[in-house]
Amino acid sequence: MLFFDTRMHSVQIRQLGRTDYEATWHAMQSFTLSRESDTADELWLTEHAPVYTLGLNRRNVRLPSRQDIPLVMVDRGGKITYHGPGQVIVYLLLDLKRRNLTIRQLVSAMENAIIALLAGFGITAIARADAPGVYVDGRKIASLGLRIKNGRSYHGLALNVDMDVSPFSAIDPCGYQGLQVMQLRDFGINMPQDHVAAMLLEQLTQQLECTNRVAEAA
Repeated sequence: MLFFDTRMHSVQIRQLGRTDYEATWHAMQSFTLSRESDTADELWLTEHAPVYTLGLNRRNVRLPSRQDIPLVMVDRGGKITYHGPGQVIVYLLLDLKRRNLTIRQLVSAMENAIIALLAGFGITAIARADAPGVYVDGRKIASLGLRIKNGRSYHGLALNVDMDVSPFSAIDPCGYQGLQVMQLRDFGINMPQDHVAAMLLEQLTQQLECTNRVAEAA
């Protein structure tokens, strides 16, 4: 188990509400490029209006079959996914070098946080080595995607809570043809989204072995 000095490894949580995807993406890039060695790590909590995002792994990707939702080419790992209202998104802006974290450890921390959250609802979920994310009975309930620059991460995870999942049928989610997508609502869980988000942030901070403090939205 990793232990961190809480002064050096605290994390600020920014609750941004619903944001424009491209504006938030560019804000993450700017934050990562401008941060100093003592800049506090941050977790950004948000959700987006409907948008497809295509990561750097673009080979043999089927583009969306519907034209009413914009497609944004982004710099995270992975292939294509969908974001929309009713999805809890957490972006992790972390200094991995300072935390002595590998990319694999960070991915595992994200997956384990979601798995622990779902276990609290009595839902058994797993991670897959061949396809990052979290799955319940073979269906995907959460997606992950990261970018690492100079040892610092941005992008993050998306957990489906209570959303319209039909846009996923217009793509091969994460590049997997026929992959089914699900959400918490499918289990009869009607907890407010902000409560789910708070529980997920608690699990994430535990996985990252850090203390958290709330910051105002930017």
